[in-house]
Amino acid sequence: MLDTIKKAARHFTLHGQDPKHDMVIQGKRVHYGTAGAAVHLVDVEKREYRESQLQDIYDAARLVDGLDNIHFFQRTMVPRDIPDPLEMDFNTLYACVMGTSKHVGTSFTVRENVKPALDMLYAIAGGEENFRARPFVSNSNCFVVPPMKFAEDACGVLEACVEGGIPILLLSAGQAGATAPAAIAGAVVQAVAEVLMGLVYVNAIKPGHPAIFGTWPFVSDLRTGAMSGGSAEQAVLTAACAQMAQYYDLPGGSAAGMTDSKLPDIQSGYEKGITNVMAGLSGLNLVYESAGMHASLLGFCLESLIIDNDMLGHCLRCVRGIEVTDEALSIDTIADVCLKGPGHYLGNEQTLKLMQTEYFYPAVGDRFSPKEWNEKGRPDILQRAIAEKKRVLAERFPRHVSRLVDDKLRGRFGEMIKLPRNKMGG
Repeated sequence: MLDTIKKAARHFTLHGQDPKHDMVIQGKRVHYGTAGAAVHLVDVEKREYRESQLQDIYDAARLVDGLDNIHFFQRTMVPRDIPDPLEMDFNTLYACVMGTSKHVGTSFTVRENVKPALDMLYAIAGGEENFRARPFVSNSNCFVVPPMKFAEDACGVLEACVEGGIPILLLSAGQAGATAPAAIAGAVVQAVAEVLMGLVYVNAIKPGHPAIFGTWPFVSDLRTGAMSGGSAEQAVLTAACAQMAQYYDLPGGSAAGMTDSKLPDIQSGYEKGITNVMAGLSGLNLVYESAGMHASLLGFCLESLIIDNDMLGHCLRCVRGIEVTDEALSIDTIADVCLKGPGHYLGNEQTLKLMQTEYFYPAVGDRFSPKEWNEKGRPDILQRAIAEKKRVLAERFPRHVSRLVDDKLRGRFGEMIKLPRNKMGG
């Protein structure tokens, strides 16, 4: 085991289709992204849940494509309109990679479903060699059934993905008090043991293959047994898992932002903010589930992606911390303003210089004065998010995969591709 840890891949890059979205996974670099397998889309205007569809996955991907603080897109929902497992796996991946040029995470039901997906990815990359050099998709793999048993089908998928050149998220998702110990420390111990077991598995197939230390224990509300993804216990669990990845110097990925709230409301805000910032401050390399999720992973909300992008900007600013240099300590600036200047820092050279680098500005968050807010019709953040979602979905149709390549894919896979061309902007 110690030999495997020593030789395991670390300090590697998770690639985007566009190199500007490449993520170097090392040290305490923090990246926030989506994940999940929600079975419902949250319709905030009707205040109701409906079954998620393939189009919803594509829409979520193209929203994320333009949100600066969401760094990667792991599939967020299950397309309930595609019952066949092979078609579901294939089309989920197709919708993701067509919707965003950021790194994509996806899952497969059984080993046999990996081959057609690899054929598609190799075609998009311009050949197998190109994909292997810059794999822009990773496999979220629940290789273990807690407590401490391998999952046969998932292990078959793991083997096929390693052989095909896809990085692996080794995901252990025990639930404290149910399939993992109720003690927070015990849940972490079990998750670490399970993921290290998976690390041995991957490295036995291909030494040094990129694998993410995905300790991902969930919390139960012990009064009911229901999952409680927005709880304080979840926040400390995820932070502890991040610290264990740091201890082994392995690339770490875990979950935060899994609010129990059904809608983007005050509860959603405080649960997501607390769990996400704790994960970031703990140095978690990849924070999954961080945006868009509701009802402890049962619902996904497009408007929440836009709101949560602001929230994650706050988290990233906290993670970045305070730069302490002679210049930042501002002794000369203070002396100049107090002894020679106007007695304030408005318009000061340092103030103007730092406006765009030292401070974070929310895109939809409200910083109006009460007077301005009243004059603008008393808008709230959800109204602004709804309007922004509609604008983006009417205008943003990513073209990082050329029409020629898509035509070849549709010619090759035929009716297996279920996302209509006219729903993709042409």
